[in-house]
Amino acid sequence: MTVKTLKNNYVLITGASSGLGEMIAYEAAKKNASLILCARNMEKLKKVASTSQAMTTGKVLIHSLDISDYNSVEQLVTFIEENELPIDVLVNNAGVGIFKPFLETSQEEIDLMFSVNILGLMTLTQKVAVMMAENKKGHIINVASQAGKMATPKSSVYAATKFAVIGWSNALRLELKPFGIKVLIVNPGPMRTSFFDTADPTGDYLKQVSAFVTEPERLAKKIVDTIGSNRREINTPWIMELGSIGYTMFPRLGDILAGGLFNKK
Repeated sequence: MTVKTLKNNYVLITGASSGLGEMIAYEAAKKNASLILCARNMEKLKKVASTSQAMTTGKVLIHSLDISDYNSVEQLVTFIEENELPIDVLVNNAGVGIFKPFLETSQEEIDLMFSVNILGLMTLTQKVAVMMAENKKGHIINVASQAGKMATPKSSVYAATKFAVIGWSNALRLELKPFGIKVLIVNPGPMRTSFFDTADPTGDYLKQVSAFVTEPERLAKKIVDTIGSNRREINTPWIMELGSIGYTMFPRLGDILAGGLFNKK
């Protein structure tokens, strides 16, 4: 069932300065949510906040956040507590990917992907979930990836972080259910966002998978429309989700597909 309004609901979004996070902010604002927008780039964040504020009767707050930095997460949590902001929805959208062969991936790059994609996400989620549990309600939305269902060459570390997000989220859903907290996993395929500025600076990958590219505006609407529902996952595009199901059922054939049809990096 599509939620009609988010009035009087606070939605916290990480990685909100561009891409999918930005679009989620706009979709939530259209439903009159109050927003807490977080990212490292404060200049971009201010612009997103200004646009969002024009769409909602709720509040729009911003806060600097480097999800890989424990102290930065602590500062955000302190801001939330001091201002007595009840977080109704947490959207863990911040993420980073670097596509290259594992043998050529530096330790710094490995640490970065794990710190941003899973470790920082866990740190923030635990602190927010404690607040939600006290209120006996909440919705946690974790943006993972189709790479977390079917790994392909040149994305081994990135895929490992997203496999972790999916496994952790599935267990978290069961743990938090008694507290009235729902957990949704979002598994996008390639999207036309600034994510690929880091993941694939050449731009070749997006060109080769142009037929499968997900538009962040459409996905953001799907995500916001599920708030309050019991839906477990959103998977896009359908052809990659079909591929991941086939990979689970027929792993040898899956290896052929992952190393061929879906190997465009």
